[in-house]
Amino acid sequence: MPHRKNFLLNRLEPAVLTEIEPHLSLLQLQHGHVLAETHQRIETVYFPHSGIISCVVELLGGGAIETGMIGNDGEFGATQALDHKVSLNHVVMQVGGVASVISSDRIRVIANKIPVFRGLLVKYEQFFL
Repeated sequence: MPHRKNFLLNRLEPAVLTEIEPHLSLLQLQHGHVLAETHQRIETVYFPHSGIISCVVELLGGGAIETGMIGNDGEFGATQALDHKVSLNHVVMQVGGVASVISSDRIRVIANKIPVFRGLLVKYEQFFL
């Protein structure tokens, strides 16, 4: 099960994993690859296996501040996808790696169907903040 290298996906109960796994694909992400732009809709949700995702707030004066990093213990984009929200950060691969990816539309359908899965995603977001 290649998707089990991500902590959140590894925590899923077999019934939930059976529901989500057919919609996941593996993607190699290079250093510098942009996952989301500030104020743009999230189209894809990322569950990294390796590498580091960096969340950056771009300042009006032209600078930037890194506000968070995500590794194989988390995900990026799920809670924004659940509510059709946009990214509040510029999100980029700080260190290249592999991730399981799923469309935001598909994760929304699965999360609405399986409240335990939705709860796990929301808990992660609350922890991350």
